[in-house]
Amino acid sequence: MRRDRLVRALRGEETDTTPIWLMRQAGRHLPGYRALRAAHSILEIARTPALAAEVSVEPLRRYDVDAGVVFADISLPFLGLGVPFSIDPGAGPVVARPVRSRADVEALTEFDARASVPFVGQAIERFLELEAERPIIGFAGAPFTLASYLIEGGPSREYVETKRLLYAEPGVFDRLIARLTAMTVDYLRLQAASGAAALQIFDTWVGVLSPDAFERHLLEPLRTIFAELRGLGRPTIYFSTGSSHLTELLARTGADALGVDWREPLSRVRARVGAGMALQGNLDPGALLGPRERMLREAGRVLAEVPDGRAHVFNLGHGVLPATDPARVEELVEFVHTSGGARGRR
Repeated sequence: MRRDRLVRALRGEETDTTPIWLMRQAGRHLPGYRALRAAHSILEIARTPALAAEVSVEPLRRYDVDAGVVFADISLPFLGLGVPFSIDPGAGPVVARPVRSRADVEALTEFDARASVPFVGQAIERFLELEAERPIIGFAGAPFTLASYLIEGGPSREYVETKRLLYAEPGVFDRLIARLTAMTVDYLRLQAASGAAALQIFDTWVGVLSPDAFERHLLEPLRTIFAELRGLGRPTIYFSTGSSHLTELLARTGADALGVDWREPLSRVRARVGAGMALQGNLDPGALLGPRERMLREAGRVLAEVPDGRAHVFNLGHGVLPATDPARVEELVEFVHTSGGARGRR
C-alpha cells in the first residue's frame, strides 16, 4: 500500500495511515538544494532534468514522505507562450513586457508542452528511475495566478492592473484565461504521460477576488481543466491561499481534493464542501519553527480535525519555510504516520 497511499487517500479509499507530503519539500531548507543553488539559477535547475530530479528526490532520501513533487516553477510554461521572463530570488517570476491588452493576448504563441517544456516531463521520468517506491506529484499554476503574473509583470500587493483588466475589459481578461486554461491542460497531460501519479494546481493569488468575480470568470475554466484531466486517471488537487470566502465555489471545480491553507480548521472546511471531496493540509508552516512539542501538538490538532482519517492527506498550509530545521520535518513526518495509523479509523 505504500506506493499507493497518497493516491488512495485522494480518492477517498482506505489507507493504512495518513499520507503526508509537504509543499516546497524539495528546496530552500535542504542543504543539497542550497549547494546546487550556489552554482545554478532556479531556471537552470528546472530546465536540466538530472538536476531537477535530484532536487525532487533529495527530501525522499531524508524523510519518509509519501510522494515526491517535481521541481519546477509555475512560470515555466510562459516559455511556450513566447513570453520572456526571469525568476528573481525572493520575488518570483518577473515578466519584462506585461500582457495588458487584446493585442498582447492575441500575440501569445500557441502552446505545445512537448516542444516548449519537455524537460519537466524528463525530470519526472528521471525521478522515477531514482525512486521506485514512492510516486511523484506533478503541478501547474492556475489560470488566474498565472494571469496575474503576466498582467502585473511580477508579484503584487493590490493587483491593480489585473483587476483593471478584469473589470474594464472582461472580454480580454476572459480570453487570456481561456488561453491559460488550454495551456494548463496540455502541460499537466505531459506530466501525467511522463509518470506523475497525481496533479496539483496552485492558485496562490485567487483569494484577492470576490466570490462573484471568481464565479463569473474562473469557475468554468477550472471546471474545464479538471474535466479534461479526469480521463487521465490521476487524482487532482486544487490549492489556494486566503480563499476561505470561496470555499463553496472551490468545491464545485471538479477537483478530487481541496488543498487548504492554515486559516480555517479542516472540520469546518469539510462541513462546507461535503464528504465527497478529499482534503489536504493544513498545518501552519510556522509551527515547524517552534519547539518540537508545540509542533506535534499543532499537528495532532490537524489530525483530530478529520477524526476518521479518511480522504485526508497531511500537508502544510503553504510551503516549507527556508528557515525550517530539517530535523523538525523528519519529526513531523514520523508523527503523522504514527498517529495517523494509530487512531483505529480504518
